[in-house]
Amino acid sequence: MKVGTEEPAVTLLGDAARTAPSIWTRSYARILLAGDLGCAVVACETVLGVRLWFGAFIPRTEALLGLGLALAWPLSLAIGGAYRKRAHGEGTEEFRAVFDGGVGLTAAVAIGAYATQTTIARSFVMAMFPLALILTIVFRYRMRKRLHRRRSFGEYMRQVVAVGHRESVLDLVMQLRRQPHHGMTVVAVCLPSGPEETDVDDVPVLGGFTDVAAVVAKVDADAVAVLACPELDGVALRRIAWGLEDARTDLFVAPALMEVAGPRISIRPVAGMPLLHVEHPSFDGAKQLAKSLFDRVGASFALLLLAVPMLVITVLIRATSPGPALFRQVRVGRGGTEFKVLKFRTMVNDAERLKGDLQGSNESDGVLFKIRNDPRITRVGAFLRRYSLDELPQLINVIRGEMSLVGPRPPLPGEVAQYGADVRRRLVVKPGMTGLWQVSGRSDLTWEESVRLDLRYVENWSLFLDLQILWKTWSAVTGGEGAY
Repeated sequence: MKVGTEEPAVTLLGDAARTAPSIWTRSYARILLAGDLGCAVVACETVLGVRLWFGAFIPRTEALLGLGLALAWPLSLAIGGAYRKRAHGEGTEEFRAVFDGGVGLTAAVAIGAYATQTTIARSFVMAMFPLALILTIVFRYRMRKRLHRRRSFGEYMRQVVAVGHRESVLDLVMQLRRQPHHGMTVVAVCLPSGPEETDVDDVPVLGGFTDVAAVVAKVDADAVAVLACPELDGVALRRIAWGLEDARTDLFVAPALMEVAGPRISIRPVAGMPLLHVEHPSFDGAKQLAKSLFDRVGASFALLLLAVPMLVITVLIRATSPGPALFRQVRVGRGGTEFKVLKFRTMVNDAERLKGDLQGSNESDGVLFKIRNDPRITRVGAFLRRYSLDELPQLINVIRGEMSLVGPRPPLPGEVAQYGADVRRRLVVKPGMTGLWQVSGRSDLTWEESVRLDLRYVENWSLFLDLQILWKTWSAVTGGEGAY
């Protein structure tokens, strides 16, 4: 990737950030390798040091064995796929690979010691490996955050040629610009009409569907993203893939089912054809019971933990503006059932009456009503909204079973009345205190983006996804971006 070099800068990988992705990915992988090895050595030395502190005798052979296992740590992670370039910066895949590699080495050492009747200090299996795994995950997390920061400045990016119809290409361009942490930027476009159109949102159109390989060579692209369109059938895709083989350019193909991903999709060969099998999402049964139990236990624990801060917020609201501390509003829950959501009051007491006078200032592009500098918001309310503290009373709604910790945004009845058939799909699960909309931009999202994220959650929800969203909510809330 060629970026400006007017002045030197100290970056994560130095000048590698400004060179081809094949170079910086190798440099990044070397840093990960050194860091992982360092984590394993620290874990080994810590365990041996603690044993010495408690007066244990450590034979020389055992100390050498510990260092040997530390050297084997990066090898095990490599077998688990922790150094594949496609995992760089992608938290879930990267952390899963680290976990699989660490657990694999732990199991191999334990089983090998049992099978050979070798006496190995239990501290290696019971303490060193778990500590090395924790240190490695923390190290990888910090590296991922630094990589994301560099990508926000346009570094460590992969140049992509987008292939498809104008609307889908425009959507991809906007998504990648809004989320640069994915490390991709569209530098050229291939449309079915060819270069009759000059650009797509300032990205040049350089060819048609038969010109993909030539366009890739012209802009020195690193990857091609083929979006779903009827013209690009199996034969056309094969020809594109053949044209990219010599340059080893990565090829990404978007399925027609854009919002379906993860464990619901599998490929099964039938009669010599690879068929994409899509399982139906699960909204009832054991998984739903586990989610409900997790929600209520988690909400009860959080309510006990936050009881004193919530009491302080109540006193501040009552002391700074007339009216009750809690605001009750009718929202629509699962299946269209209405309920009263609880929130800390962040506006003046007659805010609903004043809403009609502000309709002309609505900044939302959909059915929502949003004003960035809403005059009805109190000073305390602005602070509560910035850090989403106004939503803490919704823990009571979660305990009642009206809401979930994670889910789509709870809509107003007036919003639901304007829903189309597709958007009503949001109502098949309980609304949540947080969700993909919360960790992806909050109020800065457009209406279409908000709907897309809610539908993506509905189609792919799982307890693991809920845990991911809850983890990301902390950074989204403390950052305060998109909250108004």
